[in-house]
Amino acid sequence: MDAWTNKVAELQRTGEAYTLVTVIGTRGSSPRENGSKMVVTADASFDTIGGGHLEYKAIAQARELLLTEYDCQHIESYPLGATLGQCCGGKVLVLFEYFAKRGLDVWLFGAGHVAKAMMPLLAELPLRVHWVDSRLEQFPEAIPDNVEQCLSDDPVGELSRAKPGSYMLVLTHNHQLDYELTEAALKRDDLSFVGVIGSDTKALRFRQRLTHRQFQAEQIARLTCPVGLEQVPGKRPMEVAVSIVGQLIAHYQTAQQQPSKQHNALSWAALTEELGLDSP
Repeated sequence: MDAWTNKVAELQRTGEAYTLVTVIGTRGSSPRENGSKMVVTADASFDTIGGGHLEYKAIAQARELLLTEYDCQHIESYPLGATLGQCCGGKVLVLFEYFAKRGLDVWLFGAGHVAKAMMPLLAELPLRVHWVDSRLEQFPEAIPDNVEQCLSDDPVGELSRAKPGSYMLVLTHNHQLDYELTEAALKRDDLSFVGVIGSDTKALRFRQRLTHRQFQAEQIARLTCPVGLEQVPGKRPMEVAVSIVGQLIAHYQTAQQQPSKQHNALSWAALTEELGLDSP
């Protein structure tokens, strides 16, 4: 299997944005044949369409597309001799297919039994999970491709890396840390979901502490504690894990009911013009 196919499979699993670059037409001498491909991400490229100035320009164009919010396509014509100064002297037509970032960012604090039970479930969902704990020994050896292991002595500080719209799940081994994370999350008004594991008693105490700290009622209302679906009872780690992941799925599915958008699709007129075809 070619390097670009391996990378595309990995990027599809992790949801990272990338541009697939394909040579779709050549005239005269060219560094690579039709169908040659490479994959470009924000910080790397994989495989090659021939190297030299052609590839340099193609990577630059691919990374411009990485700034786009939605999937799009673009065709670029490169005269190798006149414009790029390559000795081949031919002409290459290149298709750029941009695939925008997929999935939601989920910040999961705590690497205890419930969090470990959640991993096989989260691995199969369109999510980018940031898994935070201060205890290296708590993390399993195998981490799913869509999960970033974050070993940190300052879990509350890690929350500053969360992008607006992120989901947050608090499942640590320390109630005081749970509260500090909750307080830090509710001080932000841009997180889509803040869920904290615990009992009804713990939830009541947290809400009382937040009230004493002058949090407004609308801020406290954004807290989901205990996190998890009421319809999925049970105290075993996997039962709790299924309950939490089920609630997460229900929440993001409801939020994403709007049809996905696709901008800048290639028009038939532009495509036939670039390829030198006769319009119907």
